[in-house]
Amino acid sequence: MTTRNLDALFNPRSVAVIGASAREGAVGRVIFENLLTGFQGPVMAVNPHERFVLGQPAYADVGHLPQTPDLAVVITPPETVPGIIAELAARGTRGACVITAGFSGNPQALARRQAMLDAARPALLRILGPNCVGLQVPAIGLNGSFANGSATAGSLALVSQSGAVITTVLDWAQSRGIGFSHVVSLGDMADVDFGDMLDYLATSQDTTAILLYIEAVTNARKFMSAARAAARLKPVVVVKAGRHEAGARAAASHTGALAGSDAVYDAAFRRAGMLRVITLDELFEAVESLACARLPGGNRLAIVTNGGGLGVLAADALADAGGRLAELSPAVMEQLNSVLPATWSHGNPIDLIGDATDTRYAQTLDALASGPPADGLLVLHCPTAVTDPTSIARTVIETLPSRSVQTVMTSWIGGDSMRDARTLFQQRGIATFFTPEDAVRAFMHLANYQRNQQLLRHAPPSLPTGSPVDTTTARRLIDEALNAGTTWLDEHASKSLLAAYGIPVATTRVAASASEAGEIAAALGGRVVIKILSPDILHKTDVGGVALDIPAEAAGDEASAMLARVKSARPDATIKGFTVQTMVHRPHAVELLVGMLDDAQFGPALMFGHGGTAVEVINDKAMGLPPLNLELAADMIAHTRVSRLLAGYRDIPPADTAAAALALVRFSQLICDLPEIAEMEINPLLADANGIVALDARVRIARPDAGGDTRLCIRPYPSQLERTLTLDGGERVLVRPVLPEDEPAVATFLAAGTPGTGAFTDLDFPPGEDRLSAARLTQVDYDRQMVWVVTEPGTPGHTPVHGLLRLMEDPNRERANFSCLLLPGAEDAQRMQRLLTLVIDYAQQRQVRDLQASLRSTSSPAANLCTELGCRLTARDDGSILARLSPVSD
Repeated sequence: MTTRNLDALFNPRSVAVIGASAREGAVGRVIFENLLTGFQGPVMAVNPHERFVLGQPAYADVGHLPQTPDLAVVITPPETVPGIIAELAARGTRGACVITAGFSGNPQALARRQAMLDAARPALLRILGPNCVGLQVPAIGLNGSFANGSATAGSLALVSQSGAVITTVLDWAQSRGIGFSHVVSLGDMADVDFGDMLDYLATSQDTTAILLYIEAVTNARKFMSAARAAARLKPVVVVKAGRHEAGARAAASHTGALAGSDAVYDAAFRRAGMLRVITLDELFEAVESLACARLPGGNRLAIVTNGGGLGVLAADALADAGGRLAELSPAVMEQLNSVLPATWSHGNPIDLIGDATDTRYAQTLDALASGPPADGLLVLHCPTAVTDPTSIARTVIETLPSRSVQTVMTSWIGGDSMRDARTLFQQRGIATFFTPEDAVRAFMHLANYQRNQQLLRHAPPSLPTGSPVDTTTARRLIDEALNAGTTWLDEHASKSLLAAYGIPVATTRVAASASEAGEIAAALGGRVVIKILSPDILHKTDVGGVALDIPAEAAGDEASAMLARVKSARPDATIKGFTVQTMVHRPHAVELLVGMLDDAQFGPALMFGHGGTAVEVINDKAMGLPPLNLELAADMIAHTRVSRLLAGYRDIPPADTAAAALALVRFSQLICDLPEIAEMEINPLLADANGIVALDARVRIARPDAGGDTRLCIRPYPSQLERTLTLDGGERVLVRPVLPEDEPAVATFLAAGTPGTGAFTDLDFPPGEDRLSAARLTQVDYDRQMVWVVTEPGTPGHTPVHGLLRLMEDPNRERANFSCLLLPGAEDAQRMQRLLTLVIDYAQQRQVRDLQASLRSTSSPAANLCTELGCRLTARDDGSILARLSPVSD
């Protein structure tokens, strides 16, 4: 649903336990005791069979409670829960945590689940669970769970679908002094889900990082929108279970939700700016690293060690994780040669030799600081009889501030003799680890997190200027196939669809007979490729339906022989003829695959990888989510092994990877534009130094269940919202949704004056917003936040910004704040009216029920304009004015 009434769950003033018990070992007793022990507000017991529970009065039912609880914890048989929820809703309770299981897995359980939700909905009562361990908010002493112990108060929020993970992590964290702001067991997520929790915790001042254990998400667009918003504000670290088929089946049976493709989940986490880790150990390791180390600019690591073997272990771990050893410049090598023994390693890892002293470590760090900085530095030390590890640690700490390296990791390997050194690093906020492998893994967590944060900043626009797109032809091809009842487009139609979006294809013609195939081959000249044309045969090679490098004069005979082979192999298939295309001779080309699948959770997902007939055996692919731009497409390519072939090797020149990336972007746009496409694949797509060409393609179509872009989990750049306004006097103003490329121009606009000095109009951003952050204003999800720039026609990033409009919806879409900033000379009444009308119209299209703005005074042109547009003006306690346009009563 939304974040509405989640305060009742996580900051209640009173709690009732429905099913509280005095029976030893009962869940109702454990939870009631936990609440009585820590929570400072009223804790009430409901049990029709007891007068007292643990010395507290017990009430027969919800109606007999002396006061309405903000939160109810429900521990009763599943068939009683819908009625109890109805009673709570009638009393005015706004939050319930349903511990009970039995709401998924069979029709009766699902009907019970729906009855529970139906009972809660009229009162907007929020339900956590069912089938969960409960929740804890340690700062207020709230432990409404049956976990083994209460969490220590801290700043990490833990949200998990698995109760077992909750109890395990709490036990593990207790021994390590790790504290939590919130501990939330989601269970079956009938109502409150990951999207709700991300929205709620993103704005929690008590939470500095969010930890998620995910088995499946249930609303991909809501999840992605909330995750992208939260990840802009604080680290979000994810453990996703069900990485392999057996685990995915177990996860599905556990949560009752489809797990979807793990590779698509991985792509979603990257795109949302989150960090995915594999184990629970890594979860907390990553949080510690994010808390005490700066983010690296890349994955190049310099390693300093007094033990060569440790350096080799670290280098191996780095290579395994996809990182690179930083190259040492000639100047750095010269300086190291001058201060280190002749037997040092003369490369990275930098082996200082076993007798390395404080001075040798300091001189090495100084030498590294004199050259081009690596992205990260790992300092290792192993115990020897001739060195003092604590003294060396102290020297390293004193030397590090002069360095320009972004990220520093340390590992003093050993036992008790290293304890003091590790304590020194911890006291100075320098990340330290027990093993080199742990340190490298932490560095790569940071590098991957930084890379994902960069992906988060991208808002793919429409295709680059000048991109050839023939949407009319594309739409005609799809409509004709649908009207004919076709499920798979034939090869010719598939290639025509690609050509309509500017993806180069091999010239292909259709022949209805073998003799016509011979005539077409003769007209084409040279050597040709002949393929069977059948809507029933997807893998033509498997039935002898492909003939390569055929002389034109032999094409007719080859087509006849092919027809006989195919009819023998597939007598049931409908044969429509043949396709004939010029044989493409590109001996150094790499075969690529570009595809799209419809994921059970995230909708359309894109694939790029090594193509050809052995694609399943090679299994080299990267997944991404549409829409893409060139940078996102390049990142997908870089995640594959075939990218190394594309880079060139020996006497093979590099392939045109820019052309491959552009093809991915055009393919993504095609998927976004045509919701009827259910599955699509280009294989092979040849790529070499001369460009790319698609040799074959297949497309499956179906009438979509929902039109538009609702099937996409990330909303594309809404080009349909671009407007050119013509003002009095003939001035033309372009108003369009903001793009990341606008950040420099927006920064210049904001720097032109400080709000409140007269440089801007007095229709201001809502109180408490960071008005000077150009980055946040230009990185929006186009779903719950929309920002328009008032600008001029031209390339984004190269045109000035004269004004900003913003609409910020709350996650419920019940309320939104609208804002307008204009520079002097651009704040006339007509311009403001046109701009605000645009925002209001958009909000009404989005069915926002309550629209608000903040003004500085009632005696201003902006206030008069808001009044004319139907807003009611009321004074706030802070002296500002609330302008409100709402069709519903207060």
